[in-house]
Amino acid sequence: MYKSINKKHVKLVTNLLQRFQSTLVVAEHTNDKLTPITLNVISAARKLGDEVSCLVAGTNCAKVVGEISKVQGVKKVLVAQHDAYKGLLPEELTPLILATQKQFQFTHICAGASAFGKNLLPRVAAKLDVAPISDIIEIKSPDTFVRTIYAGNALSTVKCSESVKVFSVRGTSFEAALVEGGSATKEEVLPLPPAGMSEWIEQNLTKSNRPELTSAKVVVSGGRGLKSGDNFKLLYDLADKLNAAVGASRAAVDAGFVPNDMQVGQTGKIVAPELYIAVGISGAIQHLAGMKDSKTIVAINKDPDAPIFQVADYGIVADLFKVVPEMTEALKK
Repeated sequence: MYKSINKKHVKLVTNLLQRFQSTLVVAEHTNDKLTPITLNVISAARKLGDEVSCLVAGTNCAKVVGEISKVQGVKKVLVAQHDAYKGLLPEELTPLILATQKQFQFTHICAGASAFGKNLLPRVAAKLDVAPISDIIEIKSPDTFVRTIYAGNALSTVKCSESVKVFSVRGTSFEAALVEGGSATKEEVLPLPPAGMSEWIEQNLTKSNRPELTSAKVVVSGGRGLKSGDNFKLLYDLADKLNAAVGASRAAVDAGFVPNDMQVGQTGKIVAPELYIAVGISGAIQHLAGMKDSKTIVAINKDPDAPIFQVADYGIVADLFKVVPEMTEALKK
């Protein structure tokens, strides 16, 4: 006779399954510093089991290797250094990941759902002939994941039967792993001959003393209501007083007010700061998908029927050109 399965049996089976899981986290970094979203990915990977390895590919990335080896939960750091990995091009990284997977037989491969991860993982999945799962927000079991659909208005639970699970992680949905207390071992991985399909020339980055948008604790964002790019100076002044990052809605980016790397939304960056101040933003679904997980949302808009007020914790129905300078002046005192 079959015995009924209770919660203890389910937990026992889950623990046994996790023992056979091994996860490869593809680290995103700048050669000198680890990108913060990688820490969130490590936290997600730990939910799959204790065997978490990180692949660090780059050029002269000893600092990153040292940094990630101290992260709690990482058992092994795989290091591959070659000029071909400059810029972390997917055409060069994919063969390395495939070779690493073949050698270590990982059951899961993941990275952050950033521009880096979105550029790399679909190619890796295609080469492995598996279906990738993008932008997950929860891990229920080693083969079951939750992701948002319909611009975050619904959740989809996905059960994956692929031999290797390839997925990207929404950083704002998982706490960052602690950056001290770990003692991962380091292992060199032989770099593969360059694929030669593409070449990294250079990158021109906008330098700013403000925090990075996706990791800032406070974000001030502007929309079409600001009317011009020059008026974003109002937000820059306010942000400087709050030590905040500055974002923008898609409407403001499309209008040419600010560059697209400032865009918050479904097709931009996903943020979940402690405080999000939306200035002159109507609250289209596309924008809400990128910021509605913020802990506290303050909306400033002269239209009392603007959709942004439906998700805001605090709303100010007023002219932004009067309110924002007043807030900045108050913070100076």
